[in-house]
Amino acid sequence: MAGEGEKGAEKGFRVQDRRRFSPEAGEPREGKAGEVGAGITRADERGGDKTSGKEGGAGEDLPEISFSTFVIGLSTQALMHLGEIPNPLSGQVESALPVAKQMIDIIGILREKTRGNLDQGEEKLMEDVLYDLRMRYVEAVKKK
Repeated sequence: MAGEGEKGAEKGFRVQDRRRFSPEAGEPREGKAGEVGAGITRADERGGDKTSGKEGGAGEDLPEISFSTFVIGLSTQALMHLGEIPNPLSGQVESALPVAKQMIDIIGILREKTRGNLDQGEEKLMEDVLYDLRMRYVEAVKKK
């Protein structure tokens, strides 16, 4: 028993404060590029450099993200789970109706939470996507 405690004491652990602000004054910490808490740039805070259009060396140009492309991405996932389009990873058409229903419900929640904050095009897109997905879901359930 005593041997186990000694082993744990030998390994131990080290705690590093990685907060960007000092806990006492709430002011930004200063440091060199290699120090903990340093090296965070404004581009990092925004979620990356948007001018490059590339993700972490993947070398692919990524499309601009907007509310419409986000909704279309969610609807594409729902279509995949409905068995309407093939899974891009396997190339196989797979059906997972509970997951498709969940994706459709997520889009519905998004519509409710954004009501009154969308422009006409975004509102029309939400209506059309939800109507189409719900009809396809009903048809898929009938087939099963």
